[in-house]
Amino acid sequence: MAGAPGTLFVVATPIGNLADLSPRAAEILRAAPAVVAEDTRRTRTLLAHAGAHPAHLLSLPAFDERGRVDRVVARLLAGEDAALVTDAGTPGVSDPGVALVDAAWRAGVRVVPVPGPSAPLAALSASGLPSDRFLFAGFLPRKGGSRTEVLRWLAGVPATLLLFEAGNRVAGTLRDLRVGLGDRPAALARELTKLHEEIARGRLSELEERFAGEVRGEVTLVIAGAAEAPVSEPQETVEDEVRRRLAASEAPVVIARTVARARGMTRRDAYALVESLRGRR
Repeated sequence: MAGAPGTLFVVATPIGNLADLSPRAAEILRAAPAVVAEDTRRTRTLLAHAGAHPAHLLSLPAFDERGRVDRVVARLLAGEDAALVTDAGTPGVSDPGVALVDAAWRAGVRVVPVPGPSAPLAALSASGLPSDRFLFAGFLPRKGGSRTEVLRWLAGVPATLLLFEAGNRVAGTLRDLRVGLGDRPAALARELTKLHEEIARGRLSELEERFAGEVRGEVTLVIAGAAEAPVSEPQETVEDEVRRRLAASEAPVVIARTVARARGMTRRDAYALVESLRGRR
């Protein structure tokens, strides 16, 4: 009889400063028989820092994530625990991991998150921009109609926007954001938690001017969301509307049907209201 499956731990790792590895994350890395890594070369440095020596270090690169998921799930189903990590930050957030976590759920494997560093949340927390609602949009499409379409959609989102960008494309992206979204307040964070960390805030036009050349390091952009249109109150109450239309000799059934649709009422309630007001004339 088969035993219980193992547990998949989804472990957030430092985005630059190794001191940000949590004690719990380090403990899990030391205990897990298998560690699943985006790049085993980079993960070896992290494991050495944590004093971890897993029996198995498995590669799960972005270019072949789905092709390598089955062998990890097979280990989990055989009762072996595994810790999933990426090169930096939280697995699955613009990094490999989603396919494995999804496959683990489908196979009946327990999935446990081990939260920790996250570049989007770190940048948002330091930006001073509204954080009650935000949308993480990852990387914009490189060019063409898909990029234009995404920018058009983002322009109407009433929430703070979080984006990733490569340093050599920052200048062009800031320009496209200004054109597509308007000259909104924004912040640019690069090399978060590292020696040359920099966080700049201003309008998109100001950031575009400041970072006109190539920017070194990994960049997170935080942009103010679209202003919400005020909710307009109806110009007249439903009762006043019905009275006005009765006075204009509209048929009661027509009034009830259109009022119900416009006001979110049932047709029965709308007709009852029409008949009630009709009898008071």
